[in-house]
Amino acid sequence: MRTARRLSVTTAALRFPSCYAALTAAHEGADHIGQRDAHAVAKGRPGSEGRRACAGHVAEYTAVQAAALLLADRGLGLRLDWRYAAAGLALSAITHYAADRSGGRWGEDPETEETTRMVRFAHWQGKGNWLRRDPQAGYRYDQAWHKVWIALAAGVAAAGGER
Repeated sequence: MRTARRLSVTTAALRFPSCYAALTAAHEGADHIGQRDAHAVAKGRPGSEGRRACAGHVAEYTAVQAAALLLADRGLGLRLDWRYAAAGLALSAITHYAADRSGGRWGEDPETEETTRMVRFAHWQGKGNWLRRDPQAGYRYDQAWHKVWIALAAGVAAAGGER
């Protein structure tokens, strides 16, 4: 009787695209399909209400990303080091929270103290006219931000593995 041998991906260069695909798919599902409307509406509001809603969304989002990495790890034999995977998930969560606190606020005046650091940063980059002119600009900026950090998070997660 032959025993099936399970192949495993053992280099970071080969683990990275699997981690990126898993984190990106989880992002799309958690940020668009799974996000609660209450979180989506409130996460950009100033004060504790907005912070709580955003933290709740990011906790659920991160759980979905963790499940996706776990499934990819087990299903594809990635042999991820979970210290690195946890660091990648933390990077994704922190940067997701930073952007989502600006939800619904992208067109705000960057000179007011009430706006967010992300709105100020986007305006500092020269994106202010675009953010005020295009109703989809804030969403597009937010999603681009997320995807850049997801790629970096996938790199962190993939870096640790079987030696």
